[in-house]
Amino acid sequence: MARIEVVMPQMGESIAEGTIVKWHKSVGEAIGKDEVLLEISTDKVDSEIPSPSSGILAEIVVEEQQTVAVRTVIAYIESDATASAPAPAATPPRPAQEPEPRVSQPVQGGDRFYSPLVLTIARAEGVSIAELEGVPGTGEGGRVSKKDILVYVAGRKGGTSAAAPPAPAAAGQAKQGSSNFEVVQMSNVMQKMAHHMVHSVHTSPHVAAVHEVDMTDVAKHRESHAAAFERAEGFKLTFMPYVVEAVVRAIKKYPLINSSVEGDKIIRKNFINIGIAVASDNGLIVPVVKHAEEKNFVGLARAVNDVAVRTRAKKLTPDDIQGGTFTISNFGVFGTLIGTPIIHQPQVAILGTGAITKRPVVINDAIAIRSMAYFTMSFDHRVVDGALGGMFLAEVVGILEHPEGRL
Repeated sequence: MARIEVVMPQMGESIAEGTIVKWHKSVGEAIGKDEVLLEISTDKVDSEIPSPSSGILAEIVVEEQQTVAVRTVIAYIESDATASAPAPAATPPRPAQEPEPRVSQPVQGGDRFYSPLVLTIARAEGVSIAELEGVPGTGEGGRVSKKDILVYVAGRKGGTSAAAPPAPAAAGQAKQGSSNFEVVQMSNVMQKMAHHMVHSVHTSPHVAAVHEVDMTDVAKHRESHAAAFERAEGFKLTFMPYVVEAVVRAIKKYPLINSSVEGDKIIRKNFINIGIAVASDNGLIVPVVKHAEEKNFVGLARAVNDVAVRTRAKKLTPDDIQGGTFTISNFGVFGTLIGTPIIHQPQVAILGTGAITKRPVVINDAIAIRSMAYFTMSFDHRVVDGALGGMFLAEVVGILEHPEGRL
């Protein structure tokens, strides 16, 4: 009967640590090989991690909301799936700098639960259970993590107060003695996105251009091919492949749009990697369709569907969200008509696509009902001036208004 180590995986060469978001199994529960065991969050992406073996989850070493280095043992699985939950294993010898017991079950004190690690630190620092009740917690449900107790102890030694409000409860609410407000902790992905957006605004002088596009012929083309396409490919034909293809063709005509800035140098890319902004449960994620210039229309449709499905299923790797050269944000899916998206650094432009709506327009001095949309492009004025931005956007519009020959 083997005892299998579960370690914090390294989700990419640049990833040094990960945060455990949620355990999908409790100690004593059976689990199958490749069944989802836990969710982790890194500074790149959130991922569901499968079990390396079938058996019983014997011990959880690292609790939820704790961050540890890659390859750190975070749990143990008893490989015999027919065995009952094992008794606690003998604690192995530990180096002097890590005296705390590694057990999985929290201990209750007052109205909150505390892990043995937190209690060990509290005892060593002379922090009572009553005092722990006032320590702000950033873990799930407001639980006090190792980082929280260390920050509290450091503040106490420095004579500062730790009267900050506790972290949010499981439902996103914090106990504040008042029901007039609630405190919601940002997820790891949301924090990284917020930092990235602020950095982009401070880096690039943003300018926006808006063009109107007649999507009537695209809508007709899509409708006439939708059924056959779904039978052949197994997924629905959306508007996004049409937009991606138009962007790729326009970039080939205006390659400066496909560049980045490094100091006083412009780095023009000879490949086209299109980022597609996808809304997920954990925030906005931008997976990348690599080498879009090498794909035909059907290939682009397959790639767009693949990254969208894997984003929502938390199956992306850090490599899937890196290397983009141009980004498309489809805020029209939420009914938004016009928006000004923020550039995804270090790119120099981003296209925003608004909702496609039927409205009366004038064509050849006659009023007609057409499927219309507004496309917005934000661009970095250090590299892209108004003329280039306008010509590029006009090229995208022109391609979309003549969609024949796609399938």
